[in-house]
This record gives sequence, structure tokens and C-alpha cells, in this order.
Amino acid sequence: MSTARPRVPATRSEPRDIVELKRLRIDHPELADAVNLQLELIELQRRVQARVPLPASLGDAEQRARLAAGRPLVRFSDLPLEWSDLRLTIRETADLLLRFGLMEGADHGDLLRLTRDGHHLEPLVRRWFAASLERRAPAPGPAGSTEGEPASPSPLDEEASRFDDVLSLAVKPFLSRCAEAWLARTDLTGWQRGYCPLCAAEPDFAVLRVDGRRDLVCSRCGGMWPFSPQACPFCHNDDRLHLTSFASRDGPYRLTACDVCLRYVKAFDERAADRPVLVAVDSIATLPLDASAVQRGYRS
Repeated sequence: MSTARPRVPATRSEPRDIVELKRLRIDHPELADAVNLQLELIELQRRVQARVPLPASLGDAEQRARLAAGRPLVRFSDLPLEWSDLRLTIRETADLLLRFGLMEGADHGDLLRLTRDGHHLEPLVRRWFAASLERRAPAPGPAGSTEGEPASPSPLDEEASRFDDVLSLAVKPFLSRCAEAWLARTDLTGWQRGYCPLCAAEPDFAVLRVDGRRDLVCSRCGGMWPFSPQACPFCHNDDRLHLTSFASRDGPYRLTACDVCLRYVKAFDERAADRPVLVAVDSIATLPLDASAVQRGYRS
């Protein structure tokens, strides 16, 4: 009587960016800490994002009106936000940054106390989000006329700025759902601005397309939008004599820095690549370019 061989449970294949991050950690052990943090952030954000519902649809007329006025598509009231999920995400994000030495213990303690005080946390997050909109495209009308959020400086501004990194990471799963739902069906060819058409954050990466176009990548929601490859997204300088570009020694990576505002943006060059861009991977693989830019006096 023959005995059937025991079944080996099938393992689910890992996403491409996770596989590439683990490969990067092997090939470049000096980047191991950054890779490990990125892996944990991805796991946390995707776990949260899986529970976030799609936002309500935005009418075409309203969408066109916001973009034509230079206003990003998302207002705070549009976010499919569950406050209990956001509080948990803030706490877990803060724990990660503390563990990897990227957050001071005192700041960590203060932020955890804030997450237990809904009366303080909610206005803080609202003010933090409104401030980024005001820096990019101030709303018309008297102060306080936009969703009840003040346009003039608020006592919350300093505190919101103090926790900017944590809040940006924690709100990403909610903004990313909006980006998935809205940006793919939005015509952005007329949005030649250096801030995100969805959430008004600055770019922290770019993609050089095979046909010569450049797409900027939002530092907060991950959305992409077209922008001139010959201009600085931060000050719009387009004088090539005042733009500096250099490439990594290995990999399809470039960095373009502006000699006017001294800002820079890194890019993945599809023309020299054998795979599509993986921002979670490529932003870590290009950390040596950041170091080179800083040594030359530029800032991100």
C-alpha cells in the first residue's frame, strides 16, 4: 500500500518591491538599516491601506475647477479617514522611527500622549494638512473660510511641524487610496506645478520615461504627475547653465540639482533600466546620491 507524500503548503509569492529590497540589502549591506525600516513601513502601511475604503468620487466639473485654480484634488474632508486607524498608525510609525534612531525619545513620548487625546490630535492633524495646502496654493477668502481651517498662522503650527515626518508617513495609506481612485482617471497634462495635484506635497523622486518625459513622484501620497524635465520643480529655473545633473555609478539613477534654489530631486531612468520603477526600492538604492548632493551643498 503506497503512502501519499505529505503536501507542502504553497507559499504566496512576495511583491516585487519586497523581493528587490531584500536583494538590495544583500548587495549593499551598508544600506541594511534603511532597507529594514522601509520593509517595516511598507508592511504597516499596506496593512492599514487594505482596510481603508475608497473615497467618494469627485465630480468631473469639481475636479477641473480645483486643478484650474491650482488647488490639489484632496481636501481633508475628502479623506476616507478612520481616526482609530490613524491613531494606531501614528503610534506604530513613531515606534518604528524611535527604534531605528530617527526620533527622539521625548518627541516619541509627547506624540504617544497626543494619540490618547482625541481633542488635541484631531485639530493638530487637520492643521498640519491645511498648512501644506496653504504653502502651495493659499485658499481665497477670509481666514477660516476653508473647511473651518485657519489660513493665518496657528499656535498648532509649531507642534504640527515638529511631528511632520511621522504624520506624513501615517497619513500615507489614506492618501494613497485617494491617489489610486482619482489620479488614474485624471488628465494632468495641464498641471505644470512642482507640487502634487492630489495632496500638495513636494516631490521626492522622479521617473525619466523612455520617450523623454519626466514624472514627479509625491513624497506623501505616492501619486505621479508630468513636469518638464528641463526645469527645477521647486523654483522653476529652466536655465541649463544653472542645473547640475549626475548619475550613479551603478543602476539607472540620476540626480538633478538646481544652482538657484540649491534643491535636488533624484530620478529613475527607464531608458537605462531592465524593470519598471519601484519607488520604495529606488528611493533607498539612491541614498548614496543623496550623500553626494549634500556634500556639494544641495538639499532635498
